[in-house]
Amino acid sequence: MSKKLLQEYFQLCPDGVCDLTVLNEDEKRRVDGGAVYLVGVIQRAGTKNGNGRIYRKETLQREVENYQRAVKERRSLGELDHPDDSVINLKNASHLVTKTWWDGDSVMGKIEVLDTPSGKVLKALLQSGVKLGISSRGLGSVRESGGITMVEDDFQLICFDIVSEPSTPGAYLNPEGNSRSRVSIGLAENQQNTTKSERINNVLDDILGD
Repeated sequence: MSKKLLQEYFQLCPDGVCDLTVLNEDEKRRVDGGAVYLVGVIQRAGTKNGNGRIYRKETLQREVENYQRAVKERRSLGELDHPDDSVINLKNASHLVTKTWWDGDSVMGKIEVLDTPSGKVLKALLQSGVKLGISSRGLGSVRESGGITMVEDDFQLICFDIVSEPSTPGAYLNPEGNSRSRVSIGLAENQQNTTKSERINNVLDDILGD
């Protein structure tokens, strides 16, 4: 059975609340200096996701364990928006996964927004109140059984990307730290007068005009 690119979407910060306690003292100091961290659910086992697929916990446990080497070596990059291939394009890297752990059947993650061109766009979007989601990217085959689509054991996790249109209702993220209140205020103000696409275009115009 041939592998195909599998992309899944999850709510990074459950109920829009990120857990600040997972940040260490150095990260908290960096947040005070303007750094942005994102914390929450990045994958889930044993539950049908928005794309109708189910991942066995044993499969995800193996892939999350394999992913730890990339995390420890700070190679666990992700992109802003999903590409249509299995290669992580460094020029589009916007963030770095710095920690993963299990909470029941949910894979949790801590993400550092990078000071790269795409990372600056991501930070600007967050500060402008644009809602964004987290999405896993991997290669694998699937099997249909009794109306359920199971992801096979040949699944290989590639990375976690930031996306604008999660397929799961409410699957959006919020930033950690002091900038979070600014994001909430900006969202309330901008939604009164502009559409989502207009807000994104305004942010990009501001960045390109600098």
